[in-house]
Amino acid sequence: MKTFKKAAAIHDISCFGRCSLTVALPILSAAGVNCSVVPTAVLSTHTGGFDGFTYRDLTEDILPIAKHWQSLGLEFDALYSGFLGSTEQVEILEVFIKMFRRPETVVLVDPVMGDNGKLYKTFSQNFPGEMAKLCRMADLITPNMTEAALLINESYREGPYTREYIESTIKKLASLGGESRQIVLTGVYFSEKELGAAAYDGTVVRYAMAERVPQQYPGTGDVFASALLAALMNGADLSNGTESAVKFAADCIKLTFEAGTDPRFGVNFEAILAKKMSNMIQYGV
Repeated sequence: MKTFKKAAAIHDISCFGRCSLTVALPILSAAGVNCSVVPTAVLSTHTGGFDGFTYRDLTEDILPIAKHWQSLGLEFDALYSGFLGSTEQVEILEVFIKMFRRPETVVLVDPVMGDNGKLYKTFSQNFPGEMAKLCRMADLITPNMTEAALLINESYREGPYTREYIESTIKKLASLGGESRQIVLTGVYFSEKELGAAAYDGTVVRYAMAERVPQQYPGTGDVFASALLAALMNGADLSNGTESAVKFAADCIKLTFEAGTDPRFGVNFEAILAKKMSNMIQYGV
């Protein structure tokens, strides 16, 4: 009998706009992963282009949820964090990881805090330093190019990039918590025609690229990281998992771009989710 993996996803809920838990939960579930959730906040919409959104902070609920789970003896094969709304939530998540981490547990931290060279307006200038501390506890981190620069306290650099620059950045990220740290750096491109990710398994850097679409969509980082974790929990290694996640995200982006959908709505991952995730379950990639 197959034993299904269990993950705890710690993200916000944006009631409209595909991102965070409304992306992580369906993708992991479709991949056969039993996904439990810890919402860090509830927003009427995500913050990428919408004005007047509501925001309810759930900081005070995170540890009580964790303590109740602990009293039930719950265990998880993966702990997966995304948007954390404050330095206090970062500190709470450090406690959360200590409560539920086992030797075989995969801790994936997606250090959501910026894009296009800028720290999100909702965060203070000391937030990247606190996020770097959380990243030291992770087995795998998935920063974009902006977040990588913030984590290593360097100025953001526009692409196209060179392999030397990407691999130097990855080495600096690895030094935050030891050379064995796994890193998948997203938003990597060497020409205007392709966009993808660089995966570092502690030994070597491998690249996964896809055709670049001339439009940005909020939530694609969540789609990518969730698809990556789904692949890893179904037996893929980091290189194959990254290739699978890049292809999945690229297919979602291409479909959305061709449909001409309002970019603020996020990518139409639902249309191809069943096919892509069933392949992950069957082949582990």
